[in-house]
Amino acid sequence: MNDAITGLWVALATPLTEAGTVDHGALVRHVQALLAQGCDGVVPFGTTGEGTAFSAAERLAAVEALLAAGVPAGRISLGAGYPAIPDAVALTKAALGLGLTHVLVLPPYFYRDVTEAGLVDAFSAFLDGVRDDRLRATLYHIPQTSGVAIPPAVVAALRARYGRLVAGVKDSSGDFSQFQAFRVACPEVAVCVGNEADIGRALAEGGAGTICGMANIVPGLVRAMFTDPAAAAAPMRAAIGLIDGPFVPVLKSALAAMTGEAAFGRVRPPLVAAQADLGRRIAAEIAGISRAAAA
Repeated sequence: MNDAITGLWVALATPLTEAGTVDHGALVRHVQALLAQGCDGVVPFGTTGEGTAFSAAERLAAVEALLAAGVPAGRISLGAGYPAIPDAVALTKAALGLGLTHVLVLPPYFYRDVTEAGLVDAFSAFLDGVRDDRLRATLYHIPQTSGVAIPPAVVAALRARYGRLVAGVKDSSGDFSQFQAFRVACPEVAVCVGNEADIGRALAEGGAGTICGMANIVPGLVRAMFTDPAAAAAPMRAAIGLIDGPFVPVLKSALAAMTGEAAFGRVRPPLVAAQADLGRRIAAEIAGISRAAAA
């Protein structure tokens, strides 16, 4: 069992049927294609996957579909964040029962004025509630979306108390100084970045890798940020720059065009789907960027 998420993990987009349910077939095909293209693992039901819009039963059913299709449990980390700690505990226990060990956990995300002590208490209640030595939790820092930051001191305190159960942090703040602060405060914790443009320098400073959304549509460019970041940086920034508008709907529209899977163009409320024409235009421009980068 890997103690922490390392390498290139994809923050999966979630395909939906016309009825608004998870399209398991499209999800399986997408994951199989990503793993075949060199991605190390997948994280369903994070931010890119609209995780907070899905029930525990829906999330677990999607994981079961991936496992049934032969995706190894060790290559899946389930988004398990809820504002109610008992819900996060129950979902995580169920995921462990399916053979997963990795989960991505948000802090409780309704109250914005919580203290460091309150966050330590909240994550401690989660870890004590799960009470399973197999667990390897990655704490999810995305304050611009969740509204609640995870200070590095909180991660350090939890690691000191729970050891390997607190395996990593996903820093999606987009602020590289925040990544550096996590590395200083808790160097034994694996820190992944969400900002694809930061992958190269994060790896150079001891980062573990990435969990990112752009890998849904440009996995080759993201992989190149590991192998040749100097050459890949400009194409990667160009690809990111094409996602002009609400990130999830626009990325999903491009993914629908690239895969031919209409299911990826659909979103759950309160998000509103992007126009298919926009997705087709982005897909065409990404194809050009990828060809130029490979030349």
